[in-house]
Amino acid sequence: MKTARVRKDPLAVRLPAGRSKLLLFGLFCAYGALAVRVAYLQGGWNTGFLQKQGEARYARTLSEAATRGSIYDRNGVVLASSVPARAIWANPADFEAGAHRRGELARLLGMRVAELDRRISEKDRAFVYLRRQLDPGVAKEIAALGIPGVHAAREYRRQYPEGPVTSQLLGFTSVDGHGQEGVEREYERVLRGHPGLHHIIEDKLGNTIEDDWLHRPEQGGNISLAIDDRIQYIAHAAIAQAVQENAARAAAAVVLDARTGELLALANWPDFDPAHRARMRPDAIRDRAVTDTFEPGSTMKPFSIATAIQDGIVRPTTRIDTGNGTFRLGGHTIRDAERHDEILTVAQVLEKSSNVGTAKIALRMPTRALWETLTAVGFGQVPHARLPGAVAGRLRPPGTWRPVEQATIAYGYGVSVSLLQLAHAYLVFARHGDIVPVSVLRRDTPPVGVPVLRPDIVAKMRRMLELVTSDQGTAPKARIPGYRVAGKTGTARKTRNGRYTRDYVASFVGFAPASDPRVVVAVMVDSPSNGHIYGGEVAAPAFAAIAAGALRAMQVSPDEPIEAVRNGGVG
Repeated sequence: MKTARVRKDPLAVRLPAGRSKLLLFGLFCAYGALAVRVAYLQGGWNTGFLQKQGEARYARTLSEAATRGSIYDRNGVVLASSVPARAIWANPADFEAGAHRRGELARLLGMRVAELDRRISEKDRAFVYLRRQLDPGVAKEIAALGIPGVHAAREYRRQYPEGPVTSQLLGFTSVDGHGQEGVEREYERVLRGHPGLHHIIEDKLGNTIEDDWLHRPEQGGNISLAIDDRIQYIAHAAIAQAVQENAARAAAAVVLDARTGELLALANWPDFDPAHRARMRPDAIRDRAVTDTFEPGSTMKPFSIATAIQDGIVRPTTRIDTGNGTFRLGGHTIRDAERHDEILTVAQVLEKSSNVGTAKIALRMPTRALWETLTAVGFGQVPHARLPGAVAGRLRPPGTWRPVEQATIAYGYGVSVSLLQLAHAYLVFARHGDIVPVSVLRRDTPPVGVPVLRPDIVAKMRRMLELVTSDQGTAPKARIPGYRVAGKTGTARKTRNGRYTRDYVASFVGFAPASDPRVVVAVMVDSPSNGHIYGGEVAAPAFAAIAAGALRAMQVSPDEPIEAVRNGGVG
C-alpha cells in the first residue's frame, strides 16, 4: 500500500523563533516609547512650552503707545503736541491679496507696489511694518480693503504748530516718539509716557474674541516753557531778514527777561520744518545760539571797563591817550577800527569802541581781576539752562595770560563764547549788578541773584552803554523810538584751524528800557558778505526789531527819550 505525499503550502513561511521574538520586542518598545511620550505631553511636565506654541497661533500681546506730554509757551500756546496716528503692519504668512487690492494698498501707503511686495515676501516673519504714523482716516480706507494679514496699531504723531520758528529750540522726536534734539531730548523723562500692553485672542478667522489689558498706557507730563510765542516769532523773522539783507551764512538771537533770567526767545537761521525733516539742510539742525562759539569782539569791553571802574583804577571821565589808533605791545600791534581823537575819556572809549583805549585800561589792572569778573558772569562755563549741546567756550586761567593776551581778551579776542553766554552775561548790567541763571522753563518765583558789580557801578555803565546807541556811537541803528536803549556792538574775525579768516561775526547785545531794563537781546550774524561787516550795521537793526516787538508784547511803557542822554555827560 502506497503512502500519499503531503504537498507543502508555498505561502507558509516559517520564521526562526529568535527573529519573531526580536520583532515582537521591537513593537513592544515602540508602543512603550509612544506611551511614555503621551504621558510626558499630557502629564504636565512641559505644559508651558506647549501652551506658548498653542497661544502663538491664536493669542498676541500688543503694545499700546502712550500719549507724549505737550509743550506750551509761557502763555499756554501749544508748541508741540501728539495727535492720534496709526501704524500699519502685516503678517506676511497671512497676507493674501490680488494685484488690484495690492495696488490700492500701496497707493494708500504712499509706496510702490514693488516695495510692498518686497516687504510681504518675508514669509518667515510674523510681523513687518508697512507704514508708521499714518493718518487715521487713511488707515480706515486700508481696513475697508479687507486684506487678510494687514493690521493697524494705534500710535501718535508729534506736531509742531510753529514749524521752523521753534525748530532748533524744541528739537524733534523719533518715529517711536523719543526725543532726539532740543527741549524734546532734554526733558525726555518728563514728556515721555509709558506704553501699555494688552492681550488679545483671535479665532481661526482672525476675529478678536478677547482683549484684556495687562496694564494701561500712562500719559507723559506736560511742560511750560519760558518762551513767549510772539517774541519767538519776532526774533525768528528779524534774523531771517538780517541774513537776507547781508547775504550772511547764518544768524541767531537770544531774548532774556532781565528780571527773572527766563528765556523768552531763542531763534536760529537756517531753520527746518520738523514735519518735513527729509528736506532739511544738514547744518539747519544745529542750535547755533547754544552750541556755536565765536570771539565776542567789542561786546567784551563793558566787562573790562566795569572791572577797572569798580576797582578804582579809572573813572568814566578818566582821559586815555589812544595815540593815532595804534598801540605796540610785546611785538604786536593793537589797532582801532576807525581813527578817533588822540585823547578819549573812558566813556568815549566805550562809545567809540576803541581797542587801544580798552587795552590800556586793562593793562592797569591785575590779570586776575578781569578773569574773576568774566568768570562771575558765566564765561568759560556751561550755562545752566538745560539745553542740549550747551558749551563752556574758552577762557584760559589768568596765570597763563601774557600782557598782550590780557589786552586782547579785554576787547574780545583770545576768548570764545556762545550767544547764550553773552546774553546771560549782560544780565549783570540790566539788573543791579547781580547775575541769575537762565531758565528755559517758566519760573513761578523770581530767582536770587549772585552779586558781581556794585549797583552804583552798574548805573554808570548803563549811562555809558546808552552812548553807544547815540549819533556819535557805533550803533545808532539799535535805537527804538520812545525807549532808551543801551548796548554794545561786536565785530570779530572768525577762526579756522587756529588761524583768522576773512569772514566776520557781527553782533550786538543790549537791553531796554535803559531806565528800568525788562529785556536783554543778543544778536549774532555769521559771515555777512553784502558790503557791511560791523555789528552796528549788521546786527543792531535786528536787535532793534526784536527788542521793540518784545517790549510791545510785554506792554512795557516807554521811558524818556534818548536825546537827553546823547547831549548829556557821564559822571
